Amino acid sequence: MSVRDVAVEAYREALPALAASVVGGLFAGVVLGGMRAELRAVPGLLVLVPALLATRGNVYGSLGARLASGLHQGLVEPRVGVTDERVRAAIAAAIANGLLASLFAATVAYLVLRTLPGAVAPLPTLIAIALLAGIMSGVALSIAVVVVVFVGYRRGQNPDTLVGPVVTTTGDVFGIAFLLLAVRIVLTLGGG
Repeated sequence: MSVRDVAVEAYREALPALAASVVGGLFAGVVLGGMRAELRAVPGLLVLVPALLATRGNVYGSLGARLASGLHQGLVEPRVGVTDERVRAAIAAAIANGLLASLFAATVAYLVLRTLPGAVAPLPTLIAIALLAGIMSGVALSIAVVVVVFVGYRRGQNPDTLVGPVVTTTGDVFGIAFLLLAVRIVLTLGGG
């Protein structure tokens, strides 16, 4: 296979996922732009947004890479059901890591914002929002990553090519949507 053939194949596999990533990123930006009331109601929330979105990409990108490696090595069967103990363990570890990172991000954001002038939401409010958004987006991202990696692999695509753009896109879209939902739930329950 020539260098040109490899490049054409890589672009053929990556361009649809990258195009979806651009559209998803724009959608997430629109949702974030519509969160003005929530951002005012929870001082310090805007500081959490990039940390939580980056965490989703890192944690669930690692899950996708782990699954892709397992597929390439023949350790994991490309079946969407989570009957494989390795797949279940990888998903559980990803969700646990996502929740731990959410807790850490909320705590650090609170501590840093307390040293600066201006209002900051109470620590329990920031933690509740981060953990609730982390649980919801973790479940959604786990499902999306497993489905995309396994279905792409069965269709002859390299799951390593799909993981990055898909995790970025779904992480941004689900992350910001579930962050908005978490803020509304926590504010409805009296947090803030």
